[in-house]
Amino acid sequence: MSCKSCATGGCGTRQGATDGQKTATVGCGSGGCATGGCNKLNTFDWLSDIAMPGVKQYDVVEVKFKGGRKDYYRNVHQLDLTTGDYVVVEMQSGYHIGAVSLQGELVRLQVKKRGVKINDDTKVIHRIATPKDLERHDQAILRDLPALYRSREIIRELKLNMKLSDVEFQSDNTKATFYYSSEERVDFRELIKMLASEFKARIEMRQISLRQEAGRLGGIGSCGRELCCSTWLTDFKNIATSAARYQNLSLNPAKLSGQCGRLKCCLNYELDTYVDALRDIPTIDKPLETQKGRAYLQKTDIFRKLMWFGYGAESTWHPLPIPRVLEIAELNKNGIIPESFDVLTPIGEKEPVPVAALNSDLQKLDAKYATRSSAKKKKKKPKGGTDKPSKPASNGKS
Repeated sequence: MSCKSCATGGCGTRQGATDGQKTATVGCGSGGCATGGCNKLNTFDWLSDIAMPGVKQYDVVEVKFKGGRKDYYRNVHQLDLTTGDYVVVEMQSGYHIGAVSLQGELVRLQVKKRGVKINDDTKVIHRIATPKDLERHDQAILRDLPALYRSREIIRELKLNMKLSDVEFQSDNTKATFYYSSEERVDFRELIKMLASEFKARIEMRQISLRQEAGRLGGIGSCGRELCCSTWLTDFKNIATSAARYQNLSLNPAKLSGQCGRLKCCLNYELDTYVDALRDIPTIDKPLETQKGRAYLQKTDIFRKLMWFGYGAESTWHPLPIPRVLEIAELNKNGIIPESFDVLTPIGEKEPVPVAALNSDLQKLDAKYATRSSAKKKKKKPKGGTDKPSKPASNGKS
């Protein structure tokens, strides 16, 4: 199923008309061709089929331009617009053509969310773009890429420390906006003079951050999907390295950095869940001590509530639940060293084994030999005693 923008050329995939040829759509019509940003900051109007009873339709319309840039314009002429229609809008000087991306009550919510002030000075929509307007718009788009290459050559000649990422010509060819990024202040007064004489248009230099640059250019992230900043993410929040520490991620800049060279925005997506789970996990400042030695914390399974410890000389890690870790830490705090992770009986508090039980065999042998020696002494002849009477001789009577 093709997206409406890709089928109508609303995503910027239109091909300019040439001699004898009609304006055609470059995209394949599948909605995922990515030839110009079919999915760049798209919005779904879930209120389009729901009528708001007794409420006048909000007259402010959201219009999307090249690179996903969006702005809000008043529909003072009450034009019958449909999402994807090309309209001619008012600019500070001249006019520009963009595609209607959102209208109705959802625009009211977006305006309130972004803090945009709508008053009489808000720019208006002039009309729905005619074929002639679209032809001039396509010709302006065809100037973007050659102008980008030529501008980079001029920047190299002037030796300016800046990176030019995109060029956008206004539909009436009276103004050109150059998007660049730089880590330092750039004096581009001479550059503006050369660009104005080169392209015969009013030049505007607009500095963007590296995250905004990645969002305009687009690309595929390490997850295999399109970049969040180019598809749906509009607010760039601050991301600290502590977000990676809370999630037990390796502090490897190559893995934690996105295509913009900054920390990935997705590090903040699950941070609150990890912070809530870490409240039940104790902080281990020193190793646990047992009879086998000191056990150091190797890793923590946050959601399973397990902490893995390993002895210094061993490569085997032992999983311990949180209550057991707290018990061992409390024993160590009191100066007691348990026998192991499984047996928490301290060495000093074991029940003493009776000494008699250990020496019972020796005592039996001593008693046995003592009785034998006393019996031998009784059998011996007493010193200075009389001889036993001899047996009387026979009297020889027959």
